[in-house]
Amino acid sequence: MKFAAVLFDLDNTLLDRDRTFRRFCETFVASFFSGLPADRKRTIIEQIVIADRDGYRNKEDMFAELRDALPWSRKPEIAELMEYYRKHYVHSSTLMDSAVELLDRCRGRGLKLGMITNGSNAIQYGKIDKLGLRRHFDYIVVSEEAGVRKPDRRIFEMALSELNVRAEEAVFVGDHPVNDIQGAADVGMQTVWMIRSQPWDGRLSARPLKRIRHLQELFELLFSDGCG
Repeated sequence: MKFAAVLFDLDNTLLDRDRTFRRFCETFVASFFSGLPADRKRTIIEQIVIADRDGYRNKEDMFAELRDALPWSRKPEIAELMEYYRKHYVHSSTLMDSAVELLDRCRGRGLKLGMITNGSNAIQYGKIDKLGLRRHFDYIVVSEEAGVRKPDRRIFEMALSELNVRAEEAVFVGDHPVNDIQGAADVGMQTVWMIRSQPWDGRLSARPLKRIRHLQELFELLFSDGCG
């Protein structure tokens, strides 16, 4: 199967969100709970990870819950916690293994590259630039600037139009069964599901070309003879 373009999600696809958020939590706990013993710090980190719901939790709601639940020596306001998050989360960004090699090989094969990610411009572009990803892509769109979020078909159509490729010439790689896989399939794209923490919903009509756990598993699909 020959593709003209590969489009990616960001979080839990190119960016290792699990490691990124845990790094942020470690920094957060070191800043606000420095006097606690190591085992208590680990417990707090796990509380924050659970409250975050793999990134699908409104951060103000998350910090409101944590503000009541954690053993603060000085209870901060939610605005202070949000400012800390905006400042430090981006700096915790961590790439998936083989991400840069994959993007470089796509470029070497002449494939166009796009990224579609839900979130705020400041956080998403902050992570993209921290990871040095911008230079690899022909087009990047964040839902805040687009005015629509995945799985809305308009954000996929916007990217395809900017890349000047037809849906059937493109494959989308992402971790969320609805936002990424069903959303891309609904506009006619082929898909690859990155298996992370989001369970598959058997009611979905989308049928990914491939289900992967590591980016290295894309190499055969994209770079074998007759592909790319």
